[in-house]
Amino acid sequence: MGGCEARSGGRSTRARFLEQALAIEAVDARSAGELGSMPKIFVQATLPHSRPKCHDFERGNGRFSLHLTAPPSVGLPYGTYPRLVLAWLTTEAVRTKSPEIRLGPTFSHFMYSLGLTPVTGKRGTVNRLRDQLHRLFSTTIRWTYTDEDKGRASGRGLVIAGQHELWWSPGDPAQQPFWRSRVVLGREFFDEITGSSVPVDLRALRLLKRSPLALDIYVWLTYRMSYLRRPCLIPWDALRTQFGADYSRTRDFQVRFCSQMPQVIGVYPDLRVETAQTGVLLKPSPTHICRTRPRAEMGS
Repeated sequence: MGGCEARSGGRSTRARFLEQALAIEAVDARSAGELGSMPKIFVQATLPHSRPKCHDFERGNGRFSLHLTAPPSVGLPYGTYPRLVLAWLTTEAVRTKSPEIRLGPTFSHFMYSLGLTPVTGKRGTVNRLRDQLHRLFSTTIRWTYTDEDKGRASGRGLVIAGQHELWWSPGDPAQQPFWRSRVVLGREFFDEITGSSVPVDLRALRLLKRSPLALDIYVWLTYRMSYLRRPCLIPWDALRTQFGADYSRTRDFQVRFCSQMPQVIGVYPDLRVETAQTGVLLKPSPTHICRTRPRAEMGS
């Protein structure tokens, strides 16, 4: 892959990353019990990377657009935490076939299931996750699809959580019983994510959790490579609209995108991707999530 330089931390961090990436390569997600799902609508267009200055947010991907709204007193979800939560919720909804999902026996247990280490304090991971859960569960969604050539437009309004209850112990998240904490997904949102989700490796999400952009790129490429049949060049402007609306300049987004690609390829080494000044060239690559049956037997 040309045009990108890896940015890495300390030697021990690189060593741990490599060790975990090799484990992902050695055993596929299904065999490892780490097969998860991500809502397709959040693959086509993504959540904010950084804290939005307003309570309305919109991203587009060709004819598809995603609009998010949250109460001004709560704010929109952003960063890596809501992405990890969405993957966990979708995985649970697909597994249980129920819109009511209980979050676990303790808050610490729930955090570990997301790959997060509980840290108390004003700026600790416990407070940050609680804040993002409240934001996510307070958000409403509207997606639209418009095809001017065919004279067609469609859309759907979704409430992520019809109801949610969160309980925790401010001083010790491992002690307070968390069994009462639950979320009841909105019926339309539940139907959306169980009917149209993207298979992902949960280990890869946990390994890439330091960067919301890296998470977005991994899930997007996992999805695209599942049906890509010929090389496809995606212009930088189109990618910025889909992934990086937070960036005012396409050049800044391009630099940031390139800085995340080494980590994404680290967990998905079969990727065949090249970057250039004009955009990102995708070449047909093996899917990251192996199918249980050959394509011909799946009827597609």
